[in-house]
Amino acid sequence: MDVMKKIAILGSTGSIGTQTLEIVRKEPDLAVTALAAGTNVALMEKQIREFRPALAAMWTEEAADDLRERVRDLPVRVACGMDGLLEAASCEDMEVLVTAIVGMIGIKPTIAAIEHGKTIALANKETLVTAGHIIMPLAKERGVQILPVDSEHSAIFQSMHGENRARVERILLTASGGPFRGKKREELAAMTAADALRHPNWSMGQKVTIDSSTLVNKGLEVMEAKWLFDVDLGQIQVVVHPQSIVHSAVQYADGGVMAQLGAPDMKLPIQYALFYPDRRPMDTERIDLFALGQLTFERPDTDTFRGLALAYEAARQGGTMPTVYNAANERAVALFLQGKIGFLQIPELIESSMERHRVTASPSVAKILETEAETYAYIEEKFGE
Repeated sequence: MDVMKKIAILGSTGSIGTQTLEIVRKEPDLAVTALAAGTNVALMEKQIREFRPALAAMWTEEAADDLRERVRDLPVRVACGMDGLLEAASCEDMEVLVTAIVGMIGIKPTIAAIEHGKTIALANKETLVTAGHIIMPLAKERGVQILPVDSEHSAIFQSMHGENRARVERILLTASGGPFRGKKREELAAMTAADALRHPNWSMGQKVTIDSSTLVNKGLEVMEAKWLFDVDLGQIQVVVHPQSIVHSAVQYADGGVMAQLGAPDMKLPIQYALFYPDRRPMDTERIDLFALGQLTFERPDTDTFRGLALAYEAARQGGTMPTVYNAANERAVALFLQGKIGFLQIPELIESSMERHRVTASPSVAKILETEAETYAYIEEKFGE
């Protein structure tokens, strides 16, 4: 057996976190040293009993107290809040940190992990969207690898493997188009949260599924790709590919295009990040090109799906503007899920938040979090939350 590889997972009870643990369950040379989650105490208890981490962290004190009571019979330390996340991210004997936590609370733990020389398996878009200018230079300085877990970024990473990155001409970032592909504005006005949550190809958490329906998810991925692969915005082209078989591609200076194909299953990019550069055998669906028959590609409709156009605008302005884009979307999605706003108000809220913001270039982490709070406050004031 290979030497044990020790990992920690931030967001262990979410979609990516639970799928990561499915891989751990099947790979005897993976061990879990720390788990962190929000408030799902019941699932965290089950995970602790199965995977036996030395540390578990919950976001609230109340959840941490509940968990402590439930796992009194086990040798696990229970921490909470940001301190718990930071501790989980910098465990001494851990090698790989899987950041599958949602939101900007992922920034500080990611920085802590990089400072402690940990490899980052990144599934938290917000970290690079809002703080890419801090994270990427720090990772380079510390010689830390950031391995993307998003299926699209993993595909790009795989398509660049062994290639000269200076010869990359453009990135072809694929999008399924979500459940509303092909619909017009007047049709979208009537769409409910239940409609938006019916994703045709992928099984994801609620927030990401709504973001897929607005194409905001693709906008966040464009910003993330810019930082991860050190390319200009103009080199990233979004391509709607309804079958979700081509997970993304890279075109080179000679016109050659390298693409990564596979069934829509998040476990492949997760496992690739955990064992990179090895490819472990995996019991997953194989694509059958004969059964598929054809793969199709379309231009995204950015007039109807304004979320994507606004992302390019936020990225062009840079500084604190991507934080405003992300924070406004977070709040807008929450309001939509609560039935307080309509589907088309999501991009409208993002746009009005961006229009009122004055950009700070190269913001510190404190400034990023302050911008997030200001954006939240603006939306709360608008909706009397």
